[in-house]
Amino acid sequence: MDYIRTDADGQLTLTRSTEFLFLPSCLYGFHNTETTVETARSGRTVYCHKGTLDLPEEERICSCGQRMHINSHPDIYIRHLCIGGSLSCLLFPHNQLRCPGCGATKSQHISFKAAGHLITDALYEYTSGLLASGTYTNKQVAEITGLGKNTVKAIDKKRLQELYTTDNGRKLIKPERQAKYLGIDEFKLHNGRRYATHIIDLETGHVLWIQNGKKKQVVYDFIDHVGMEWMSGVEAVACDMNSDFQEAFEEKCEWIQPVFDYFHIVKNFNDKVVSEVRKDEQRRLYEEGNIEAARALKKTRYILMSNRSTLQKKDDDAASGRIIHKGSPLFKMEDIKRKSGYEAKYDTLLQENKLLFTLDLVKEKLSAAYTLADEARMAGAISDIMDICQATGNKHLLWFEKMLDTHFSGIIAHATYKISSGKIEGINQKIKTLRRHGYGYPDDEYFFLKIMDMSRKKYIRNEPSHRIYD
Repeated sequence: MDYIRTDADGQLTLTRSTEFLFLPSCLYGFHNTETTVETARSGRTVYCHKGTLDLPEEERICSCGQRMHINSHPDIYIRHLCIGGSLSCLLFPHNQLRCPGCGATKSQHISFKAAGHLITDALYEYTSGLLASGTYTNKQVAEITGLGKNTVKAIDKKRLQELYTTDNGRKLIKPERQAKYLGIDEFKLHNGRRYATHIIDLETGHVLWIQNGKKKQVVYDFIDHVGMEWMSGVEAVACDMNSDFQEAFEEKCEWIQPVFDYFHIVKNFNDKVVSEVRKDEQRRLYEEGNIEAARALKKTRYILMSNRSTLQKKDDDAASGRIIHKGSPLFKMEDIKRKSGYEAKYDTLLQENKLLFTLDLVKEKLSAAYTLADEARMAGAISDIMDICQATGNKHLLWFEKMLDTHFSGIIAHATYKISSGKIEGINQKIKTLRRHGYGYPDDEYFFLKIMDMSRKKYIRNEPSHRIYD
């Protein structure tokens, strides 16, 4: 195949096509007559392609059968795909037609224009593809394409509505598969004054439902959305200590077993018991005049909350000379190595304080209880922990004993249903990252759709590059 072009002297020359790369423009009916190079307000180069657009004769025929007149033909400006780091646009007369008989009017059809935007279909699809990849933020996509941030958001929201809603964006789609285990948790909205709740499929990690609030109504609305037939296939739900969620599932679907995982139990134990007991003990020692022992409890919160295996690992890292922060000679920073003596410090604290030894005993028994696969044995292990807490008479351990008693059935259910809220806690962290990347999302509907889309993205660590035809 040969390519005919005009040289600088106006002479036609024949050139082999192998010297060029031909790309389809998809601008059907557009004839480029002139291209100028301009500069946008942002400072980027803009290739402005000026020309004309075909007006087929059949388009000039009105629905009443008469031939329409061309009323006016103002120029229209349409953004097109970028050329490298430069922007490009189309500028051509856009005819307005009017029927002399019935008075009907219409604009000339532009086959390559995206609906609702002054951009081409090709640029719309390119922008939508960048957004769908999940690699770029809206701001980055706007910088790559040269589009305004509101246009990028509108394209993304339309894409998400087509994926996850029905009835013109009024309803969420129903789950694409039957879930066996669910997870439910709340997360903060905006500045933390309001909350929203999301429900996920624990096996896939997909967010199935998001709604403002953290009360029972969220669960009720989710059940109405999916239907009782779908809910009949659900066996258990992992949740935190929010009693509203537990009660809502028990009221509507009594066969579903709430499960409280190890993470939330230990978190409550560390925050409400270990931390408070340490403060009380330090205060008591100061009042008794034992200043040295009181000072020994300073900066021990992390050690007291850690498992012995964690402390042993840190000591092993210190023995091997592990560097936890690499320095830089350029900026006068030295390497920071792992310190040792964690386990020894822990043992010293336990020997000097009987109550701290009790906390260690409870922590170890909790860890052992959550490894059991028999509900009867786990019930016995949890009961032993409750007896230890009761025997101390300490108000913080008594609170913990009451919490275990209140959530007893959901705790021992872990022996049967080996599920946790790990995935939903991971999604909570992704939500925080998503919010930071977007500098906040004042449009809650758009934000919730972004969360649903984010939960369906597969994360591949260090994904290798491949040729596109492999």
